[in-house]
Amino acid sequence: MAYGPDVSERLLEGRVAVVTGGAGGIGKATSEALAAEGARVHVADLDAGRTEATVAALDGATGHVLDVRDPEAVAELAAAVGRADVLVNNVGHWVRVVDFVESDPDHWDALHQVNFLHVLRVTRAFLPGMVEARSGSIVNVSSIEGVRGYPPDPVYGAYKAAVNHFTRSLAVQVGDRGVRVNAIAPDVTDSLQVPYDRMVPRDQRHLWSRWVPVGRMGVPEDQARIVLFLASDQSAFLTGQVINTTGGTEAAGGWFRTDRGRGGWTNRPVDP
Repeated sequence: MAYGPDVSERLLEGRVAVVTGGAGGIGKATSEALAAEGARVHVADLDAGRTEATVAALDGATGHVLDVRDPEAVAELAAAVGRADVLVNNVGHWVRVVDFVESDPDHWDALHQVNFLHVLRVTRAFLPGMVEARSGSIVNVSSIEGVRGYPPDPVYGAYKAAVNHFTRSLAVQVGDRGVRVNAIAPDVTDSLQVPYDRMVPRDQRHLWSRWVPVGRMGVPEDQARIVLFLASDQSAFLTGQVINTTGGTEAAGGWFRTDRGRGGWTNRPVDP
């Protein structure tokens, strides 16, 4: 008896993939991972220079410079690509951290546009083709801040939570039409929006082994490998899942390694 799909060829051989924000950080690593497994990748990104450089390095890739918050641009993207086998909704941004009592509707709308509305819009543009073909995989890049409380900006956390619930709900709705929908919820991963490699001072970098259960900061390739799994037939029986790609931070639930305390762990934010 054979278990799982045939892996004698590349996982996405001949398939068409669209990656929004696909020219930088996690998006770029995802474009590279999908292309390496045979996908013809359409890199959709706001930055023309990064898009050109990313596409030039990938075999058979196509670049599209656009703002996914623009409905007309999304429609043009869908028309140019045609049917996609894989859609990765990767765009997202915290915009700026604002205490809720100091926030205003303009800030809420900015977060809505870049973190949730475009996910609906881009998914709606490509989903009909997947349904018609009775085949497709959609992967949304959310955030662990949509799973746990996010006190720096509750509105940002709320929109990430919305992405997570949309993922689950749509997966159930279209599961019997051949389309799978999943998401990843990253944490502590170096990216364009959160450049940990520059943010964390050198004299604190040794603390990664205490901050994160796996003992290190995440890199974009960590996230891209899980997106690849979700995009491929290796995850054919998986849908409606939000995978916490965090190096274990959410499982730790506020516990940190320390030289003090019981058993080498503390749940109090003190100098370890």
